[in-house]
Formats: sequence, structure tokens, C-alpha cells
Amino acid sequence: MRALRRMAGWARRNPNAAGALALAVFCFVAGFATGFWLLFRLAYVLAMVVPVFFFWTRSMIRTVEVDVLRRTQHVSQGQPLTGRVIVRSTSRIPKIWLEVEDLSTLPGHQARRVVTLGSRGMEAWNYETPTVRRGLYTLGPITVTATDPFGFFRFSRTFGVETPILVYPNAPELPNFYIPPANLPGDGRFRRRTQNVTPNVAGLRPYAPGDSYNRIHWPATARTGDLMVKLFELDPASDIWVVLDLQREVQAGEGDEGTEEAGVRICASIARYFIQANRSVGFLSFGDDLCTNEPDRGMNHYTRILESLALAKAVGDVPVGSLLLEESRRFGRHTTLVVVTPSADDAWALALMSLAARGVKVAAVLLEAETFGGGQGALDVYGTLAAGGVFTYTVKRTDDLTQVLALGGVAGASEGVSR
Repeated sequence: MRALRRMAGWARRNPNAAGALALAVFCFVAGFATGFWLLFRLAYVLAMVVPVFFFWTRSMIRTVEVDVLRRTQHVSQGQPLTGRVIVRSTSRIPKIWLEVEDLSTLPGHQARRVVTLGSRGMEAWNYETPTVRRGLYTLGPITVTATDPFGFFRFSRTFGVETPILVYPNAPELPNFYIPPANLPGDGRFRRRTQNVTPNVAGLRPYAPGDSYNRIHWPATARTGDLMVKLFELDPASDIWVVLDLQREVQAGEGDEGTEEAGVRICASIARYFIQANRSVGFLSFGDDLCTNEPDRGMNHYTRILESLALAKAVGDVPVGSLLLEESRRFGRHTTLVVVTPSADDAWALALMSLAARGVKVAAVLLEAETFGGGQGALDVYGTLAAGGVFTYTVKRTDDLTQVLALGGVAGASEGVSR
């Protein structure tokens, strides 16, 4: 009984081979019944061909090697993901119709082809896949499938392991972005000269009696022949907190045309702007869980923020106003807070005004959800923000972020001149 079940399972896996063997048995029986010699020969040919194809196909898959070279595991959205696949034969027996497929969850990844290898032959090709969506994906393993010309048997092997690929969100550059500076010396767009030693060197001047020797710039001194000392600027040390609203109910639109993707791009651009300015930036959101990146500086920290944004999904059930109140202990008088949200609820605007009353500098980037294909109008919440003196940008679906987020630069420049 067990043998019959095994045979039935084998026949289901190899229906063409089972049909050929059944035909061979039929021809053999019919030959005995009729005495027609051609039926005997056909039965012998089928009985010999099926085993030969079995061992040949199994040999093809057993004597193949595959190498795959992944050039990177991190890429920014819009940049191509590249790699190289190498398939080689270690046998003198030719291999035909080998199906090679690089399994992947990355949208648009096409790395599948059929190759034929000669005696100890090799085939190699490069692949280049555009990355159209941020997120975490996988590449690999490589699957090689061998089959005979009649499709009697299919044997497959996998090579390599599953490799994670993280696609960072696109972060447009913001040349003139502005938000109100916190109450710290030197904070804001315009730094001021200082006699203290800071990490920010503004220029050089001739040595004056009383200057410390650790301020001497020796390369300039050697070049000019006169003692030259460094000029320093005050270091803007306030923290910038970027808060992204990932509440599911307030989002509008889908895919790249939705508020979720727009909010992620805006947060990435704001973080990039301040990191490049050597500012300390933190990130906060609540999607499937609370995500917190404490304020820090440097490109390594920016990469960590991009990783959080790459995995961000608008699946949360916590309103951004509640999030601000719950995490308000993180925001002090020396903090500037930027909230990015499509919510038309006044609660988060009132929460911002409450933080502003405590001395926190606040700003908002309001996504107009109705222009993204749904949601309520933003006029009421914008009026609340304006009445509370909250510096606010408004973004529509068709807006160019580089331009619309530079409009506040005029206000920032005016404030700097007035000081």
C-alpha cells in the first residue's frame, strides 16, 4: 500500500514521465496481443529513454555552481540596485535549458533567464533593478531548475541565502528651509563670532597679543610667514525633533501619491537639512510601535533616521496630539519641534501651542489631505495654528517640496536681519 502511494506521488510530480512509461507498457502489451514488431520497439525505446533522461537531468543540476555578487544592501529610492550572477558547469556533459531565477520581493526585479552551458561552460550577466518604493525587501536565494527536452523531469537547487535589501526614502534637498530657532546663543540661520573655542571655524586673522597658542593655525602660518589664528563661531547646540504622524485614520491617497509617502519624504529632507548643518536631530513616530531616535549629529545618525523612515507605515492608532503630550518630557526650552501631519484635528495644534507656552519652539508641516484624494479640509486647523503663532508650511499633492519648503526662508532671513 505504501509503495502504491509512493508511485502515485511520483506520477503526480512527473506526469510526462509517468505517461511515457504507461505508453511503453501499453505498447508492450499490445505488441504481445497483435505480434506487431513496431510496438515492441516503441516500448523498448520509451523504457530506455525515460531512465536516461532521468539521470541526465539529475546530473545537470548536480554539477552546476552559482555565484551572485550583491554590490550593496542599502540604496536610496530611485537609485538602481545592481548585481552580477555567474553560472558555471563543472561537468563535461552539456547542460541545456537551465532556468535561473533570482527570487526577490523587490517590485520590478527581473533576474530570470534560461541558459545553455557547454562542457565546463560559464554564463554571467549583470542585473539592474530600479527601486521605486522604500521599504525592506529580500533578494535571493538563486534557484536553478534543470529539465529534459520532453519535460519528463524537473530538478531544482537553491544557491546562496536570502539577503535583506533596505531602500531608503527619497530626501529632496531643501536649500532654504527655516523653522524658528530655540533660545540658545548662536542658534538659527546666522551664527555669531565668539572668543571661545568651538568646533566651527569661521576664518583666520593675524595673531594678536594674548591669543592662546592652541588657536594658531600652523599651515596658514607656514604659508604666510606670519602667525595666523583661527576665528570661531558659536555652536548651535539646540535639539531639532521631527515628529511624523502615522495614524492610519488621518491618511489620504495611496502609494507615492499618498500622505504617508509625502510625510516620509518631508521628514527625510528636514533631517538631511539639519544634519548637514551639523545640528542635533531626533525623530519620533508611532506606527505599529513607538519609534524614537534620540537627537544626535553626523551622517551615521542620519542613516539611522533613514532606516526608521524606510520602515515607517501608517498603521498606528495613536493621534499625533496624544503622542506629543505623552512624549512632552523630551521637549525642553532648548528644543525646536517640527510636526509633519495630514490631520485636520485641532487637538494636535492645541498640543503644539501648549508646548510653545512652555518655551519650546514649534513648527508644523501640514499636508492638505483633500488634495491627496481624501480627508477633511485643512483650513480650520491652519487657522488654529495661525492664531497660536505656530510657524506652518502647507503642502499639496502637486507641490514641489524643494520650493514649497523654502518659502519660510524669507521669514528666516528677515528675522536674522532684524536681530
